[in-house]
Amino acid sequence: MLRYRGLLFSVCRRYSSDGLEVDDLLQETVLTLWKQRERLFDITVAPKQAAWIWRVARSTCIDLQRTNRPTELLPEGYDPPEEDRSLHIALHELIDQLPEPDHTIVTMHLEGYDYKEIGNYTGLSKNNVGVRLMRIKDRLRKEMIIEN
Repeated sequence: MLRYRGLLFSVCRRYSSDGLEVDDLLQETVLTLWKQRERLFDITVAPKQAAWIWRVARSTCIDLQRTNRPTELLPEGYDPPEEDRSLHIALHELIDQLPEPDHTIVTMHLEGYDYKEIGNYTGLSKNNVGVRLMRIKDRLRKEMIIEN
């Protein structure tokens, strides 16, 4: 955990700016990683370890915030256009089907990470991340056109 404390803190900090909440997210993340430590020990390459830890931390933070999020009621009669929902759902389904590390690259890009940060987590060069992201976007565009 000491080796990746900066990574863990940055992921938890991305999901909250409140110091106490960041501590809670960090604690839950470390607990989740501890429960899955056997999987971590199976990964021997440091960049792959970092990518796996990032995914676990991100999922833990999202799950924790999802369960603790106060619910807000939408205005009565609110109904977003069906087309908007279906395209959004279709795009996320395509993203979920991407193989690794493409899925991680797209997810991190959508969360606002720059190419260098994505490269550090995936073990790819900054330029390689840019090229792969461009190809992934092209592939997603073509698949979205085919589906519609």
